[in-house]
Amino acid sequence: MRVFLEKLGDFSRYSLGCVRRIFDRKYLFSSLTAQMHRIGVESLTVVNLCSFFIGLVLVIQTTALLARFDAKTEVTTILTASFIREIGPVFAAIMFAGRIGTGIAAEIGSMVVTEQIDAYRSFGADPVAKLGAPRVLATALMLPALTIIACVVGVFSGFLVVVFQLGVSRENFVAKAVAALDPIDLVACVTKAGAFGLLIGLIATYTGFRTSRAAEAVGQSTTTTMVRCVLAVLFTDLFLTKLFLNLGG
Repeated sequence: MRVFLEKLGDFSRYSLGCVRRIFDRKYLFSSLTAQMHRIGVESLTVVNLCSFFIGLVLVIQTTALLARFDAKTEVTTILTASFIREIGPVFAAIMFAGRIGTGIAAEIGSMVVTEQIDAYRSFGADPVAKLGAPRVLATALMLPALTIIACVVGVFSGFLVVVFQLGVSRENFVAKAVAALDPIDLVACVTKAGAFGLLIGLIATYTGFRTSRAAEAVGQSTTTTMVRCVLAVLFTDLFLTKLFLNLGG
């Protein structure tokens, strides 16, 4: 417990320092845009492909279950509400942690092992401002965008099954999809994604900077980053879900 509290305190201090550097704007704009492209644009394919198939499987499984109660027409409501409220943000965040979070930790960890971070400090540069802040800001900005796109793709794939296999009209699908959502659901979706993105960026960069100088250290950092990010996403999701449910009445 003592070790855990010490690490939590160290992470909190790092997070506050990193966020302060973001607002100080001591990073290059070109570095931020490059990270946004690498983190966001290059992740579109894998996130959208997985969202597409999850939407298909969700509709097929839900339809089979609802058929027992003669309520197959409600599959649109379940698909839309579940994707926007929960599946989209959490799934995109876990995919994001696996692809981007581990990559950031490995990249910075390799620089620690090869003493490039020490070189930054020897030249008077702040490695957290140069390397950490742009990556943290990029993850916080790009994950909400990826989540929105993932939700649209997932609902669209469900739309294909509902309309072309179950024979539900397009108008009926759209009407039920709109009726299933409240404005608070959309706010919750974007808020969750932003919080997840910020956490993943902070955890990944923190773990990368804390990599020990050993041959196997980079691999350990990537594994640790994935575990920490997934746990942080799940705990934060639980808190935010309860919060927005209370706000929504």
